[in-house]
Amino acid sequence: MGAQTLEQIAEILVRDGRMLATAESCTGGGIAQLITSLAGSSAWYSYSVVSYSNTAKEKILGVEASTLEQYGAVSEPVAQEMAVGVARLAGAQVTVSVTGIAGPGGGSAEKPVGTVCIGWFVDGKVSVERFLFSGDREQVREQTIEKALDGVLQRITK
Repeated sequence: MGAQTLEQIAEILVRDGRMLATAESCTGGGIAQLITSLAGSSAWYSYSVVSYSNTAKEKILGVEASTLEQYGAVSEPVAQEMAVGVARLAGAQVTVSVTGIAGPGGGSAEKPVGTVCIGWFVDGKVSVERFLFSGDREQVREQTIEKALDGVLQRITK
């Protein structure tokens, strides 16, 4: 993840007077940690919710229990509800959410280790993508963070 991507995100959000918030599961706050390593990030970043458990996804972010039950925590619908939920909580115009299986355990035939769903909320529009990353736990988390922030940049420059 290049510092240039973060600096571009910062520049655009500050210019447009928009705030970013994050909802993280499999990255455990890694996106927030990277963002807050950039001096001055408080001008464009409000906060992160690390919602590792389904209970946290429901109680804090407002993910529906029925969505979790029907699709599982690692799913496009859950990533979408997480992105919308953190936007509502933070009053942010831009959010990104991540939920996935970083491994080494926890995978299945339908959702192998490395399966990650990322949701983006930008000015009221939500988009979600599913990825299958390879490598060990840390590599899956790093790829997730990079793809999440690349997706933010791509969507705010449209």
